[in-house]
Amino acid sequence: MAKTLGWDVGGAHLKAALAEDDRIQRIWQKATPIWKDLASLETAIAEILAEAGEVDRHHVTMTGELSDAFPSRRQGVERLARLMAEELPGDIRLYGGAAGFLSPGDARSNALDIASANWHASAALSARTIEEALFMDMGSTTTDMVPVSNGVVHAKGHTDRDRMTAGELVYQGYTRTPLMAVARQVPFVGRSIPVMNEFFATMADVQRVIGVLDEADDLHEAADAGEKTTEGSRRRIARMVGMDASDASDGAWEWLGHAFAEAQVRVIHDAALQVLSREEISDDAPIIVAGAGRPVLKRLAARLDRGVVDVSDLFDCPADLRDAACRAAPAAALALLGS
Repeated sequence: MAKTLGWDVGGAHLKAALAEDDRIQRIWQKATPIWKDLASLETAIAEILAEAGEVDRHHVTMTGELSDAFPSRRQGVERLARLMAEELPGDIRLYGGAAGFLSPGDARSNALDIASANWHASAALSARTIEEALFMDMGSTTTDMVPVSNGVVHAKGHTDRDRMTAGELVYQGYTRTPLMAVARQVPFVGRSIPVMNEFFATMADVQRVIGVLDEADDLHEAADAGEKTTEGSRRRIARMVGMDASDASDGAWEWLGHAFAEAQVRVIHDAALQVLSREEISDDAPIIVAGAGRPVLKRLAARLDRGVVDVSDLFDCPADLRDAACRAAPAAALALLGS
């Protein structure tokens, strides 16, 4: 029985999925802040390999080439491809989006195909099993949205620049997005107040204060490196509007959290309307949701009056791994594609 490990090498997290004969068997997610150095990535790879056992092949995608640890995206692709080839035993293939699977030796000549192609893997797997839908994946940093119709991925953009222009890539994430990137002004205790352009708090603080955060989705330290508690998050959010947590009630800070959460949904909503306005899918096509931010995407689907399909419903996966598989959709897709 063939075993395939799918790898998604991000700038902040490494995700991996083990498939055995078209069934997901195990999922991993580890914090790997490669903007600091590559040591955390190398350690995480070794830990996963030790737990996965013998594997027949490895399928790799990445977004980590965007890290400012590398002088350019091309050099980032080459460096990460070389590292994965050095660390992984056996057959290794890099995912190049529409270009398909490539060898590590193709990294230099196909760098722009390999760069940030993880979204394509998830959409391609979705296109295998559902006739039409809007695939959406909200991770810790970004949100992807790609129409799927007649078994084809209908992406207008390929590079990050083109995808952002097309509305298919939105730099809004469930936990790591700084609040200054979410809203310039927010309602607070009956007034409208400007938001400071300072890295005082993130959306993880918002999700924690409004009571929806699964702590497993917040693997990095807080903006102030302080406690990741509701009290700590209130303190960080208060700084965003030039206040201390003691200056208002707990309920007021919760309402402010809801204001930031609503502002983020509106940004993603606008991008979804841009993509849907191309009329590549019908009005009753569902939204396939993936990533840690599935709760946000489900709220958005309700606003768009569309049904919801969890990406893990599209492949064979044990019930106790479905949430993890949704969080690591590109890795799971790569474990299943090309097998």
